Amino acid sequence: MTYRVSIEKNGVQTHVGTLRGDRPENTVFSYALAYLAAEDAAPISLSLPLQEAAFSPAQTKNYFDSLLPEGYTRRTVAQWIHADEDDYLTILHALGCECLGALQITAEDETHGASYEPLALDQVKALAAEGASKSAELVISSHLSLAGATGKVGLYFDGKAWYLPRGTAPSTHIVKQSHVRLKHIVQNEQLALTTARNCGLQVADSFIINTGSGADEEILLAAGRYDRSFSNAGRVIDNLTAPLRLHQEVFAQALGIPASRKYERAGEDHMARMFDLLRRHSADPIRDMTRLWDQIVFNWLIGNTDAHVKNFSLLYSPDLRTLRLAPAYDLLGAAIYPTTREISFRIGGAATLDAVTEASFEAAAREAGLGVRMAMQRYHQMVEAFVPALRAASEALQAEGFTEAAELAEQILRTGGIALTK
Repeated sequence: MTYRVSIEKNGVQTHVGTLRGDRPENTVFSYALAYLAAEDAAPISLSLPLQEAAFSPAQTKNYFDSLLPEGYTRRTVAQWIHADEDDYLTILHALGCECLGALQITAEDETHGASYEPLALDQVKALAAEGASKSAELVISSHLSLAGATGKVGLYFDGKAWYLPRGTAPSTHIVKQSHVRLKHIVQNEQLALTTARNCGLQVADSFIINTGSGADEEILLAAGRYDRSFSNAGRVIDNLTAPLRLHQEVFAQALGIPASRKYERAGEDHMARMFDLLRRHSADPIRDMTRLWDQIVFNWLIGNTDAHVKNFSLLYSPDLRTLRLAPAYDLLGAAIYPTTREISFRIGGAATLDAVTEASFEAAAREAGLGVRMAMQRYHQMVEAFVPALRAASEALQAEGFTEAAELAEQILRTGGIALTK
């Protein structure tokens, strides 16, 4: 099978290459010769530089597999299209019209329309109440490929009503459901995102959709897509302005790390590699390295043990010529739940939340190639700002009617890294 890979550049979908193969073990990606010959050609990933030779099946899978959902959603999608969940190529073909970033993957000579289908309140309520099976159904019907393990779907919001994108129509928000086993996870993530913003971090815009009384089964988290832009957007679909797609890739893709290896193993040095990547490729390396440091400190303070290399991203300019560190996303006080205390990558050699100390951050700054004095000054500023920022975020959520935010904040203060700074 041959699949066409295109990417949106300055608002125009451009053919960049092909995927060829009939199973993951022999599928390879190669750039189109016409694309390589263009003066403005740019790679779709730092791990897939411009070259005539096809990339190996392993290199190809490392990048394209990370475009797909994980966990229950992936298993459900695979079952519905009668594919093996490890067959990323077949799943990608089913979902590749609307990926994270600006890519589209379609079969050769295959065409798709673009439309927005209004969602009634009852449909939004069903998405909130029915868990990952409902999001998987919408993912399939709308051909959306959204990475991650949480039940989620891409929707369009015009400020008043919600719409389901179909075909190649771009979404504006990623909408996440509550978790059947992790209580108040939507409020938890909104609390974390608001706290991060209060601490001065650049984060994805977000809000809670309440379809009822505010119970877990009646709410959703809506995160605005920073890889979508209405600046210079002129395309209209069903009387709605369609945003432009901006390309992004997670650090796992850029570093050539398989999705299955997103959690660091001994000796892999994910954090140091992330900083080195920004040093070599960011359009503003000093600023972005500082921002990445702040994100890492914040994730430890709030107890986000799931901050792995798929939860940090690079955002490209509309012409793909430059890249910057993307806003923070998928922030969560994960330590309040009965999960592992292991962190996703080591901080100064420490592999668990409780083993991290101020000395760990000093060692991490050296490993990252940062000035230790500057890095630790920012560490102390974040520690000082964290509790007031968390309290303010909790009060804001309580004012919206989510009274459980107060207890969530207290649990974070007891279980996150902030508890270890006293």
